[in-house]
Amino acid sequence: MTDELDRLFEILVESLHHEARLAVPFPANELHERLVPYRSSRSRLRVATYEDYEMAVLRLLAGERDYLRLEPDTARAQLQAEVTSVNPDTGFFRNFGDAQVLVNRIAAERHLRGRESYAPPSATGVAAAPPEPEPALPPPLHTTTSVAATAPGPSAPAPAQPPDPAFELVESRDQLEVDHCAYCGGPLPAGREVNFCPHCGQPASGEPKCPACGSAVDVGWSYCVGCGRATGFE
Repeated sequence: MTDELDRLFEILVESLHHEARLAVPFPANELHERLVPYRSSRSRLRVATYEDYEMAVLRLLAGERDYLRLEPDTARAQLQAEVTSVNPDTGFFRNFGDAQVLVNRIAAERHLRGRESYAPPSATGVAAAPPEPEPALPPPLHTTTSVAATAPGPSAPAPAQPPDPAFELVESRDQLEVDHCAYCGGPLPAGREVNFCPHCGQPASGEPKCPACGSAVDVGWSYCVGCGRATGFE
């Protein structure tokens, strides 16, 4: 049975997969500010309070269940010590916003494969049949060639293949797709600094705010509770 730590990792994986960034390290502060913000994710996380959300983020960044790897190692060690303390500071991870986060590729692929196995049926209403296995090739025929003529000579042993790494990086950020707004999903302009989404008017990072007075607004609010102006965010 999953808990809030599993659900937090699943939402993070889906956000990074949507942006084709699963293999790209990202700053730790991007996790709670943009990729899995509290206001737009709390219903799916099923956390009772904001402190419960912060504690899940702290545990995830500390490397619990090997979902993530935080670098440098000194930052990860301090987060692990805070998690196991008697009275942990749930917002302690904010002191390490510039630390780099790497996603465990094996754990991420396990979640994505599990999600695809529960995909809805095809448009015809009938699930697609699995592909038939290819027929096995017949064994080679024996020839009359002498053993001395056909026996292979000594050859060097094949080099050992390196083990499949749990954490994988890409060479550059050129493989990334266009960034999308975390609130409305609209594509953000590439090659320029984007402070606000051109589609819904919300900030490109952080929590959504009223465009008129700057008060914090919740996801789904059409009007600001501070000044009554339309937020432009649905």
